Amino acid sequence: MMIVVTGAAGQLGRLTVEALLARGVPASQVVAAVRSPEKAADLAGRGAQVREADYDRPGTLAAAFEGARRVLLVSGSEVGRRVPQHRAVVDAAKAAGVELLTYTSVLHADTTTVPVAPEHRETEDYLRDSGLPHCLLRNGWYTENYEQAARQGLETGVIAGAAGDGRIASASRADYAEAAAAVLSAEDASAHAGAVHELSGDTAWTMADFAAVLTDLTGTEVVYRDLSADGYVKALTGAGLPEGTARFLADTDASIAAGHLADTPGDLSRLIGRPTTPLRDTLAALLKG
Repeated sequence: MMIVVTGAAGQLGRLTVEALLARGVPASQVVAAVRSPEKAADLAGRGAQVREADYDRPGTLAAAFEGARRVLLVSGSEVGRRVPQHRAVVDAAKAAGVELLTYTSVLHADTTTVPVAPEHRETEDYLRDSGLPHCLLRNGWYTENYEQAARQGLETGVIAGAAGDGRIASASRADYAEAAAAVLSAEDASAHAGAVHELSGDTAWTMADFAAVLTDLTGTEVVYRDLSADGYVKALTGAGLPEGTARFLADTDASIAAGHLADTPGDLSRLIGRPTTPLRDTLAALLKG
C-alpha cells in the first residue's frame, strides 16, 4: 500500500512521514513528495521514496502519485495561490486512482471567520465535487505558531495582541501529524472516506494564560497587553510589518476573540490515542530548542 505525503520537506509533512514510520509502515511504502528532493535526503536515508512534486507543475504530481493508494495533501503555504495548487493535487490523485485523499483544512472551515478559511472552504468544495474519496483533517492552531511571540515577550516583557479573552485550543504539530498518520495507515481506508475530523487540543487557553505559563517556565515576568484591532495594526506596522500582513494578524486575533479557535471536541486525542500535548510542554521544548 503506497502512501504519498505531499509537502514532506515542510514541518507538518516531515513529521507525518516520521509518524508513519513509527507506526510500522514499511519505509518502502512511504513516498515523501517534495518540491526540492534534495531537502528530503534524510528521509531517503531512512528508506522512504523521495519524489518531486510541485503544486505549480501538475506533470510532477502525476509522476509522484504513480502507484499511490493514499495521499496526504498538506495545504500550501502561499496564501492566495492555494486553491489552484490544491485543485492540481486533487486532479492528479483522481487520475492516479487514489482510494483516499486526506486534506489538512482548518478547524470548522465551513463556519469560522479566521482569514485562512476561504481557501480551505474552496478546496473542500472542490474535493466534494470531484467525487474522489477523501477525509478532512480540520486542524486547529499549532502551539508552535506562538514561538516568536514567546521570544519577543521574553525580550520586552510584553506580548501584544487583539485576541481579548478568546481561547485557543492549540496542539503541537506532532499531534496533528500523528492524526494524519493514523488516518493514512488505517487498515480500511473506507472507514475515513467522507469523514470530517475537527482537530484541536484538549485544553483551550487565553493569551493571558500563555504569558503566565511563559513567566512560570522562565522566571521572567511577561504580561499580555490587549489592544483594539486598529491599535494592533498600528503597533505591527510601526514595528515594520506591511499593512496587509498586520491586518491579517489582527483579523485572526478578532476571530480568536470571537471564539473560533476555542472548540475542544476531542477528535484529535481520540485519533492519536492519547491526550494532546499541553501548552506548557510544547512551549518548554521550543524555548529549549
